[in-house]
Amino acid sequence: MNSFFASVCQAEEPALMARAVGVVTTDAPGAALIAASREAKARGVGMGTRLEEARRLCPGIAVRAARHDLFVDYHHRIRAAVETVLPIDIAHSVDEFSCRLMGRQQALDAALALGAEVQRVIRAEVHPALTCSVGVAPNKLLAKIAAELRKPEGLDWLAPEVLPDKIAHLSPTDLPGIAGGLGPRLARAGIRTVADLHALTPKAARHLWGNVEGERFLRQLHGETVAAPETQRHSLGHGQRLTPQNRTPEAARAVARRLLVKAAARLRREGGFARSLHVGLKCADHGAQSASGEITPTRDTFDLSRAFDRYWARLPCRHPISVSVMLGALQDEADHVADLFETRAAGEATAREGLCTAIDALNARFGQDTVRFGELPPHKVPYTGAKIAFGRIPDRAEFNE
Repeated sequence: MNSFFASVCQAEEPALMARAVGVVTTDAPGAALIAASREAKARGVGMGTRLEEARRLCPGIAVRAARHDLFVDYHHRIRAAVETVLPIDIAHSVDEFSCRLMGRQQALDAALALGAEVQRVIRAEVHPALTCSVGVAPNKLLAKIAAELRKPEGLDWLAPEVLPDKIAHLSPTDLPGIAGGLGPRLARAGIRTVADLHALTPKAARHLWGNVEGERFLRQLHGETVAAPETQRHSLGHGQRLTPQNRTPEAARAVARRLLVKAAARLRREGGFARSLHVGLKCADHGAQSASGEITPTRDTFDLSRAFDRYWARLPCRHPISVSVMLGALQDEADHVADLFETRAAGEATAREGLCTAIDALNARFGQDTVRFGELPPHKVPYTGAKIAFGRIPDRAEFNE
């Protein structure tokens, strides 16, 4: 999708159509944009631009706070529209999908026609403000690169016979998957152009990446279809940078505990058990610190809260800045075996887990925090534990947990 968050704001407010729009997590001094409309981008405003600078570059820019539940709702509406044309193979993020072409669909003319139909149906069935760029290629990497060639609202293709010439104007760091320390590492090895990268041998790519991902990347860049290994999630958690009102030791604890409650509800909904807990805290005085350890497999908020209290007590908390919690060593419900040495009566454990599930159901029906576990922080931050993150789309249920 093109400028997805900002485009959703335009779709929701007709007065914003064709206007410069910036989206922030919170409208506060020092805030940075997490999205900008194409009109704002034309004035030099983009993701990461500080709000003060955005208003200087683009007087009259409309600024809106992120509405994660609304963005997820549009994600599902777009998904439904796309699937009237092609089944979605993978939702890579809240605003990016890939569709697998089969049989006659793989002919270039047919594939491009399907891409154009996807663009049309999103505008027609979701909203004219919602536009997308489409790439057609033999694999996901090249399709993503092709989609970026003519943004916004582009439609293009890549195939081995036009590579690397068709993308020779790009630099290696323009390609998805090459970021952070990898770009400088390639430059030190003399890989400064896409043609240099394309000419690497699989062995050299493995060496530069430091693992097999380098070979996989290179093979995809040559147009091969490479099966990605199946991954299994081992943890889930949430973090939050504290607002000024929550930067006291007791408020920081309340925020961290609230994040734990959200993670526990998500764990129950997804049918898992946690076997470890990690509590993180960053303070102006002490820097980053954490406490963690193994716990008896559980998804009981009461059990997790007791473990949280033990770990939090180990952390010196002065001038806190951010907090995080993570449930680790996740285990599927089907693999869970009850602890034979559990001292608590089995009936009590079942009843308490049932209580947690009942609380989840009440909050889902009547709204977030209808029933809550303990105190709330002084400043209740919207979307705590239910924000869109890179590669993760919150379930609709998370906004009521």
